[in-house]
Amino acid sequence: MLYFVSLLRFLGWSLLAGTSAAFMIASALYLYLSPRLPDVEALRDVRLQTPLRIYSRDNQLIAEYGEKRRTPISIETVPDHVVQAFLAAEDARFYDHFGIDPIGLTRAAVQLVSTGSIQSGGSTITMQVAKNYFLSQARTFTRKFNEIFLALKIEQELSKPEILELYLNKIYLGNRSYGIEAAANVYYGKSVTELSLAEAAMIAGLPKAPSRYNPIVNPERALIRRDWILGRMKSLGYISEAEWQNAIRSPVTAKYHGTRPDLAAPYIAEMARQKLRSKLGSDLYTGGFKAWVTVDARLQRAARKALRDGLLTYSRRHGYLGPAGRIPDGMALTRETLDAQLGQYPKLGGLVPAVITRVSESAAQALTRDMQPWTLTFDGMKWAWPRIDINNQGPEPRTPQDILKAGDIVYIEPDEEARARLAQVPQVQGALVSLNPFDGAILATVGGFDFAQSKYNRALQARRQPGSNFKPFIYLAALEKGMTAATLINDAPIVFNDAQLETAWRPENSSGRFLGPTRLRKALYQSRNLVSIRLLRKMGIESTIETLEHYGFDAQRFPRDLSIALGSTAMTPLEVAEGYAMIANGGYRVTPWLVDRVEDMEGNVIWREPHQLACTPPDCPSDNAADPVQPAPRVADERALYILNSMLQDVIRKGTGRRARALGRPDLAGKTGTTNDQVDAWFSGYADHVVTSVWVGFDEPQSLGRREYGAKAALPIWMDYMRTALKDTPVYNRPQPPGIVSIRIDARTGKPATALSEETLFEYFREEHVPRISTAAGTDAAPSDTSEDSVPAELLF
Repeated sequence: MLYFVSLLRFLGWSLLAGTSAAFMIASALYLYLSPRLPDVEALRDVRLQTPLRIYSRDNQLIAEYGEKRRTPISIETVPDHVVQAFLAAEDARFYDHFGIDPIGLTRAAVQLVSTGSIQSGGSTITMQVAKNYFLSQARTFTRKFNEIFLALKIEQELSKPEILELYLNKIYLGNRSYGIEAAANVYYGKSVTELSLAEAAMIAGLPKAPSRYNPIVNPERALIRRDWILGRMKSLGYISEAEWQNAIRSPVTAKYHGTRPDLAAPYIAEMARQKLRSKLGSDLYTGGFKAWVTVDARLQRAARKALRDGLLTYSRRHGYLGPAGRIPDGMALTRETLDAQLGQYPKLGGLVPAVITRVSESAAQALTRDMQPWTLTFDGMKWAWPRIDINNQGPEPRTPQDILKAGDIVYIEPDEEARARLAQVPQVQGALVSLNPFDGAILATVGGFDFAQSKYNRALQARRQPGSNFKPFIYLAALEKGMTAATLINDAPIVFNDAQLETAWRPENSSGRFLGPTRLRKALYQSRNLVSIRLLRKMGIESTIETLEHYGFDAQRFPRDLSIALGSTAMTPLEVAEGYAMIANGGYRVTPWLVDRVEDMEGNVIWREPHQLACTPPDCPSDNAADPVQPAPRVADERALYILNSMLQDVIRKGTGRRARALGRPDLAGKTGTTNDQVDAWFSGYADHVVTSVWVGFDEPQSLGRREYGAKAALPIWMDYMRTALKDTPVYNRPQPPGIVSIRIDARTGKPATALSEETLFEYFREEHVPRISTAAGTDAAPSDTSEDSVPAELLF
């Protein structure tokens, strides 16, 4: 008996000594480590690494940039069953302990002493917060003690809900997702507020081992982990028996959901990213910035569809190039073989690769990569005459068997009810850029058929000759120098011998015909090349280049010869659209801009892109740091532009752009453009508050083919876009500025008419340039409706 009493006394003193020693060691460690512990208060202002997000002006997501997918969410918005799933999986006693769980810690310590590593968790959620925000991932005694002491400190200074919010927004949950909101989007394509009980339990199983329990990669292991968590939730009283039964019967439905933009505008996204990179620096992809651009989602969708449809139409017009590939003969078509064969052909511009499985006299059958069967009717492939070259095609196909063979890999345009049209990825490219002419805001931009095919943004980067698309600027310079829309210029052959050229230059009109003396108005809407050349020669090359520079063009890029009149200076579609914006807004030079505003994570506006507004004081806004708008400089006479606008409207009414009359708007104005051998096709024009330029051509310059003028290749794209852009907008009647008069003239001479006839018409003049009437005495007299001095209409040779 005495032996047992002595033993108990020894054990008691030993326990007391051990406890005291442990306390002394812990106290010593705390005194040693405490000064080195970070300030918990920093957690209240923590900046989680959150990607850059770019939105349209109507708040549709365009793109997300950043290595970590994260969307911080407040704890108040997290459903109870989601919180409970994580507590069941990670820390069921979270609301009861003071930051550490002694039982779990003891187990971890034993494992560390016996094996040299920690095999299982002992960390509470608070300890994980301490580790994730402040400490390294190394498994050492020092780090573990730091974790413990920091967890105690966190519990003293933060509430339980604050700790939970930090935890749920920080944890890594696989597939680049950090935090529960990002994980819900990655695995289920929905917000955390929409997760079912089974889905919440599946995500709650990920912190322990994001790869091992990934429901996409390891669905069997993930299912075991999920069901264990559901069982824990039931045993802890979080869910009922019925809820548990229903949840464990739920199948694994997780699959990868990439960032799905609301608006497909990758060229715009890249433009914005490049702009912001110079403004926001190294924090661009982690600072949680949100940027809104000036692009309108409705117009961007219309632009993308118009360019896509226009390029596909061109491609069909020039014949079928043949299948994109073939599968090996005798290969069985399984999901695996289809995936391997068709995986080499990306989806582009809404076109989907498919394998032809059977061809009959009336239709063809095809399979896409997902084993979806499609029927291709002959009506959807009648266009597929075999291409010989850009101008010639083979015999007309009579049946699908003349076009397709089983085993062909082709592109299709899926339709409804499992029907599709035969298609092909266009070799031709194009660009569309649309601006608000009064402030330069970019409304829509598409830089090619598909960003996945080529990231080269032709709207901003492709400098191509605009051809006759540039003529309005030559005519504007002439009007400003005193000529009129009634000035006669001789449309006749001309030959130039230039020492810089190997041969004599003999410019021609596209029709090959000449009209003789022609009014400037008619010369512009019929796009007479010889008139433009003589007009430039009359004004002088250097003088005209100075004027063009004043309009906003780069003078250094113009050749010092008369080819300027025919648009020989290469320009981007954006530069051309900027020039047309000046015409559309009445003579103000506005610079295109894209980024409306950038906000930080707290919603504070930190930057707005400076821009200009076409206005005349006192109607201009005051200088405001919150909205950096400056008055745009006036660079052209508004009366000359009023006359030019009416001339460009005639291009639509009765000139090379008359196809656009189908839009049924009298306020449309614009100009076609085609370069030699139809290498580049253009149409630029405007109405109301929208100016748009369209270019079509090959990246490596080559002919688009016979008769592929701007009116045929580019104008239909412009029309399709403008049909949407101008929908429900009233006709814009440009106000007539003071100093403009309209008189009846003789269309043959450009002089005021002395009698009514079929050859008379009304023409606009600046009041100081009204032509005089030739009298019988041989002198000139002003028309009866004006008494101003005038310059007579000229006949220039």
